[in-house]
Amino acid sequence: MKQVAVLGMPNTGKSTFFNRLTGASASISNWTGTTVDLMMAQVQLGEEQAEVIDLPGIYDLRGFSEDEEVVRQVLKSTPLHLVLLILNTSQIDRQLSLAIQVKHLRLPTVLLLNMADEAPKFGVVVEVEKLGAELGMPVVLMSAKHGQGYTIACQVIAEMLHRQQESVIATLLEDQLVPDRQIAEEMGNLLQRTVSAPKQLKENRTSRLDQVLLHPLWGLPIFFAAMFCMFQLVYTLATPIQDILQQGLDGFKQMALIPLIAGLPTFLQAFLLEGLYDGLGTVAAFIPVIVLFFLGMAVVEDSGYLARSAFLMDALMARLGLDGRSFVMTLMGFGCNVPAIMGTRVMRSPGLRLLTMLVIPFSLCSARLTVFIFMTAALFSPSVAPAVLFSLYLVSFAAAILTAFLFRGKYPNQEPLVLELPPYRLPTLRQMLLRSWHEVRHFLRFSYRFIIIGVVLIWLLNHLPTDVPVASAESLSGLLGEVTQPFLAPLGITPQLAVTLLFGFIAKEVVLGGLAVIYQQSGDTALMGAIAHQINWAQAYSFMLFTLLYTPCLSAIAVLKSESKSHQFTLLSVAWSLGLAWLSSFVFYQTVQLLGLV
Repeated sequence: MKQVAVLGMPNTGKSTFFNRLTGASASISNWTGTTVDLMMAQVQLGEEQAEVIDLPGIYDLRGFSEDEEVVRQVLKSTPLHLVLLILNTSQIDRQLSLAIQVKHLRLPTVLLLNMADEAPKFGVVVEVEKLGAELGMPVVLMSAKHGQGYTIACQVIAEMLHRQQESVIATLLEDQLVPDRQIAEEMGNLLQRTVSAPKQLKENRTSRLDQVLLHPLWGLPIFFAAMFCMFQLVYTLATPIQDILQQGLDGFKQMALIPLIAGLPTFLQAFLLEGLYDGLGTVAAFIPVIVLFFLGMAVVEDSGYLARSAFLMDALMARLGLDGRSFVMTLMGFGCNVPAIMGTRVMRSPGLRLLTMLVIPFSLCSARLTVFIFMTAALFSPSVAPAVLFSLYLVSFAAAILTAFLFRGKYPNQEPLVLELPPYRLPTLRQMLLRSWHEVRHFLRFSYRFIIIGVVLIWLLNHLPTDVPVASAESLSGLLGEVTQPFLAPLGITPQLAVTLLFGFIAKEVVLGGLAVIYQQSGDTALMGAIAHQINWAQAYSFMLFTLLYTPCLSAIAVLKSESKSHQFTLLSVAWSLGLAWLSSFVFYQTVQLLGLV
């Protein structure tokens, strides 16, 4: 099988091309010779079966960030048959330096000039044949987003791969890399002979929008208002879909599952229905929420607005020892804290990396989101619930800002932010659906094993010993919940909720399934009613605050340890999260009690 590497600068559509090339077959695995996980897939390219690896985006092969080191490590250790180099056509005057560096590595390469559909808007014209002859590699204009030129690109790639029978390992010794002065000289000559571009870009849609969206006074309020509208839309659209899905799950249970297991012992029937099915079904009913949330985030990210949020937040973040990239990683943590923590590798400063990793676990990830949407629907009216949910996002940002402010002296950073703002684009429906599918698949693949373990253990705790009432104070779950009360009762958290928090340490997805098992209710409506009957809105909000801020899941803790390479830092992160969660919930609940608001 032949080896192909996809290489390019950040924000050039590299991942869009990789996703179009591989479809839904891509997986995240550890690549031989590296200590990190990378996207890869096996695809048929013409007559050849190839393994394609999506390398992290880099600006320079001499770079010092961990992502750039990963790229060098792969190139030095992996016998490659072909490199697919992707650059942004409209920004070729700033990106051609990477193509020149790759040329001097003498690796078989195809240069894909992506976003070619945008280049005419900026007055950029590239003489493809001349550029290919100068670089000694095929050059293809294409749009990975819309598919223009994609078929031709695939044909060129297949032909190059078929001709290349022997693999090549790059020579990447520092003293053999092309000097910067030579690269600048070659790039100037190449641009003069092969590229036509205006000296000054005329005003376009992007510049006009930036005058409003990047306004120093109104930029941030507009951003947060846009995010609130997205949450409102997700909540409004997801509720009826959840109801339909829940009805389907209940119907399958009554019509198919119960008759199927009717002959089994009573204890086993209860385990399969009340433990596994009800617990997993409650979580499954919230998959539409995750899909819609990531559709919204795909619009924010792929439109170019996410990069601008980093620009807007950079001044504030700099005062906290962070920068705009830290804000972007925090937003990425809304999907899952694990890849967001891994994304800090693009930062060269060790202090910046560690401080960013310390704040990311406060991001309201998709697993917490399912819990919060459920609790807000159970305890708050439909008109109030979106505002409650949005307030938790604001608390998430506040916790991150407070953490950065308190620990900035311990993890200093002197690295300047270099940020390139892409033009505004409307993502295609295919892009959004593919992005949502990858996120949901990640949720299902890595979460359900924890959910199954969690709901099974909680069910057993509820039903053991067998000679006491189920889920009573005498059961193992009741005893375990009572043990936590000196610590959690001042927060308004009941013994039943406490048990789910303990298992939420394994994975936050377990919390929602655990509630279904503990309250022995089938279906969201019945479970919401049972919880609303036992606790008030202040207890629910205190529980959500604690769930938001307390220790991240085991997967996130493992990644914190591997990325920081420090037991001490990992312990600090866990202890600080737990302490902040307890203090925040205590202050909120006791204040509400003191003011007599419940």
